[in-house]
Amino acid sequence: MTELQERWAIGLMSGTSLDGIDGALILSDGRTVTRTGPSATVAYDSSFRASLRAQLGRDDPDGEVVRALTERHGEIVARLLAAADLPASEIAVVGFHGQTLWHRPEQGRTCQIGDGARLAHLTGIDVVSDFRSQDMAAGGEGAPFAPLYHAALAAKQARPLAVLNLGGVGNVTWIGPGEDNLLAFDTGPGNALIDDWVQLQSDQTCDLDGRLAASGRVDQSVLERMLQAPYFERSPPKSLDRDDFDGSAVANLSLADGAATLTAFTAAAVSKARDHMAIPPGRWLVTGGGRRNPALMAALCERLDAAVDPVEAVGWDGDALEAQAFAYLALRSIKGLPLSLPGTTGARRATTGGVLHRAA
Repeated sequence: MTELQERWAIGLMSGTSLDGIDGALILSDGRTVTRTGPSATVAYDSSFRASLRAQLGRDDPDGEVVRALTERHGEIVARLLAAADLPASEIAVVGFHGQTLWHRPEQGRTCQIGDGARLAHLTGIDVVSDFRSQDMAAGGEGAPFAPLYHAALAAKQARPLAVLNLGGVGNVTWIGPGEDNLLAFDTGPGNALIDDWVQLQSDQTCDLDGRLAASGRVDQSVLERMLQAPYFERSPPKSLDRDDFDGSAVANLSLADGAATLTAFTAAAVSKARDHMAIPPGRWLVTGGGRRNPALMAALCERLDAAVDPVEAVGWDGDALEAQAFAYLALRSIKGLPLSLPGTTGARRATTGGVLHRAA
């Protein structure tokens, strides 16, 4: 185990929404978070987004796409260093999640692309990548991986508390009374089905500000059929691939009604997640792109019977939170501390992980 005092670390996250890269700096000893630093988001251009989308589900990703993805991550590291006015030598490690192409927990397999060794060479900073494999080797789902960071941030918040991340897939961290009293799992689709539906039916890439959903009507019969999926009855921990659900059930609806029904589906899936929690949360803090969708946030408020707020309400940065989490996990990795617990992924034991790539 490497001893480490408080050090700066950079985290990088490219999520299943395929919208771009988030990067963030934190100052931490791998246990508590002392400070958060600058963050940045770089959106993918439409051409590169299409190239990434073409890799989804593939076992043999295009090497040029992997190289281009890695180089884009290198560019955001440079941007963060400039924003913080820090030299690379002041950064202990970069946590490089990479881009998930597929996630098959039932097979104990997952695939995130990105060249950690090349990123270390490009940045001159040690890089930790491949956060999920060791957890899956220990019988875990390999996701979600932000719960320990959520718990560190929420140390002074009233409990029980739920932190809900609505990216392409939705996932929740339930933080109960007492130390390490965590439960985490994927709730169901986040934004992915809504985004895919809007892209299929229009020239838009997402339901901006939830306007389509707000103008449409929820088809209750379609919604009820979608909620019959066996996934919702499975006990957590459990996780999903982005494509485990699809929007075929709304194929005969109008653009607005389809958006409304898929938005209601995301919210209803989150509501069903409460069935697996020992004590219903008194508050839900929402991060990820979904918190910017007023129609989705309104649907959550209606269904959850609790306070529902964006994480900014408690001073967190929802745009940077997942990237910050992988900075935190990278620090824990080089210290040999757990990245996952039985309650967060279903692993047989508290499990560390990650692969370290030295810059020199």
